[in-house]
Amino acid sequence: MEFSPETIISIFIGIGLAASVGFRIFVPLFALSLASFYNIIPLNESWEWVGSATAIIILGIATVVEILAYFIPWLDNLLDTIAVPLAAVAGTAVMVATVSDLDPTITWALAIIAGGGTATAIKGSTSSARLGSTATTAGIANPVISTVETGTSIVMSVLAIFIPILAVILVVFIGWMLFKVFKLFKPSKSKK
Repeated sequence: MEFSPETIISIFIGIGLAASVGFRIFVPLFALSLASFYNIIPLNESWEWVGSATAIIILGIATVVEILAYFIPWLDNLLDTIAVPLAAVAGTAVMVATVSDLDPTITWALAIIAGGGTATAIKGSTSSARLGSTATTAGIANPVISTVETGTSIVMSVLAIFIPILAVILVVFIGWMLFKVFKLFKPSKSKK
């Protein structure tokens, strides 16, 4: 099987948006909706509804509500409990919506592994960071973490849409950073 340049770019867009989902669920969905509406990104036929005016309005409202809700310290941790499984679904969805010209089996495998997996890994990490912040600062630092997450989600969404290759490079960098951070906190096994 040969991948066309358009197919590779569509995969990069999907991975970049899936990573963005790991920071905020609705920001990348809203960005994808706008990009589709303005014909910046073509979507799979069954996902063209994402670029409708109705979808833009609904996803825009959901985006604003989600961003604001993460600034309420007790609510942000509650949102994280439901956001982890939602990130897997949304990450899979953005990947399926953007990937073009592939066999459905390959598309869904990529969507579940690369899309859902990337979104879930990042969302799990950000949720852990928020729990740590809540435990150590009684939630006082949580709005700062929320601001960084929202900003990262916006940047990742824009890069995924306009410079998808750079978005994938950033995803790899974020993955490497998360690996390094978790390695620091991993308890060392002492030999006796």
